Amino acid sequence: MMTVKEAVRGAPPVSWEYVPTRSINVRGTKFVYRELGPETGIPVVFLNHLFGELDRWDPRVVDGIAAKRRVIVFDNRGVGASEGSTPSSVEAMAHDAIAFVRALGFEQVDLFGYSLGGFISQVIALEEPQLVRRIILAGTGPAGGSGIDKIVQIMVRALIKGGLTFRHPEFYLFFTSTSNGRRAARSFLRRLKERRHNRDKSVSPGALFAQLKAIRAWGRQTPDDLSPIRQPVLVANGDHDIMVPSSNPVDLARRLPNAELLLYEDAGHGGIFQYHEQFVPKALAFLDQ
Repeated sequence: MMTVKEAVRGAPPVSWEYVPTRSINVRGTKFVYRELGPETGIPVVFLNHLFGELDRWDPRVVDGIAAKRRVIVFDNRGVGASEGSTPSSVEAMAHDAIAFVRALGFEQVDLFGYSLGGFISQVIALEEPQLVRRIILAGTGPAGGSGIDKIVQIMVRALIKGGLTFRHPEFYLFFTSTSNGRRAARSFLRRLKERRHNRDKSVSPGALFAQLKAIRAWGRQTPDDLSPIRQPVLVANGDHDIMVPSSNPVDLARRLPNAELLLYEDAGHGGIFQYHEQFVPKALAFLDQ
């Protein structure tokens, strides 16, 4: 295994385990991000989930897509090591994400929005359609979607259960309670620990509260008209999601004019992580079309 010192003085890092964390000034606020993969081509910008900073992304998914595509993963305002106060609305988060992309100098990107990041991606596509070429929406749903406003109760129960069992809440939130789901949960959580140096800061309680407020409002608002989103969209989720009930991606794919739906069996909110070996080739094929 390559050491950190070798990664720094040798060729540019090619894996999520070693890629350095960078920062950029976005309208007076420092945003942190990591970039890997080919240095040319339209980048794929990853937008993260509730309670998620850089090191909550599955290395198999990031490295898998970065093998062929330029990948940029960032912490939005107030999340992880990014500075500022976390917005309490999805729309404000989307505006920050747009400003981040503009600050990096890109005129067009592909979006990979997971969970809360999927909500943000929808707003970006509606407000700045010329900025977006293709979209992957995973573990997510439309505004006003069924059960999304119950996120606070679900999160609190998972935090309590995780504390009692000495497990990360994602063990219960992202995977089913079957033997297959529990095995996938343990494997996923081990993979998240592979990066040992220069890890991101944990999400603060204040940032978590703001994100929960934004998600609850998203679940209660009047549904958006998604017909203006003409870009190709890949919608993916597990068929037993307790965070964003699995009826939501089905509804999302139905309401988007140019969408393809993937539902993984015996999988929850983390279906794309549980089935990363199947998801990554599908995502790359979709992005390369």
